Amino acid sequence: MTNPTAADHHGGRSSFLDVPRDALILLVGIAASGKSTFAARHFEPTEVLSSDAMRAMIADDAHAQGATEDAFDLLHRLLAMRLRRGRLTVVDATNVEAWAREQLLAVARRHRRPAVAIVLDLPFDVVAARNAARPAPRPPDAALRRQARWLAESVPAMADEGFAAVHRLVTPGQVDEVVVRRL
Repeated sequence: MTNPTAADHHGGRSSFLDVPRDALILLVGIAASGKSTFAARHFEPTEVLSSDAMRAMIADDAHAQGATEDAFDLLHRLLAMRLRRGRLTVVDATNVEAWAREQLLAVARRHRRPAVAIVLDLPFDVVAARNAARPAPRPPDAALRRQARWLAESVPAMADEGFAAVHRLVTPGQVDEVVVRRL
């Protein structure tokens, strides 16, 4: 398991986060932790399957929670198509619950592709401040706290879930400095 920590960041130098070219990449983190920003910075738009974008495609509203089941059905179908073709694919969703990760990992296993988790496990106060600065509608603090609890429960077990690697970023500096390399 690769696990960049603050010790990996000396004098502002970047750390490298290596991913296989044909992998499923799961971004894992609570709402407002920076998953979509991270995805946009490191991956091509065609490589990213976002639960918000899927909701928008289905209901013309990225925040339409009533469209979530259909959004994930579409996301899983597109994921299977991309992995079947050996295309690196990033899933941009909270992925903080084990059952949700297991469904995605099953798709990767079915297509014999490696899966990598990139966990944005930032301090709650940082994420809450980012969330408060977002335009409405935004998740309430209670939802963020629930997701944070699920994430904290998940992190220790993720190494045994079937990922080829789990990369955990715990500070905004780590998130900003990391460089994703394709192997």
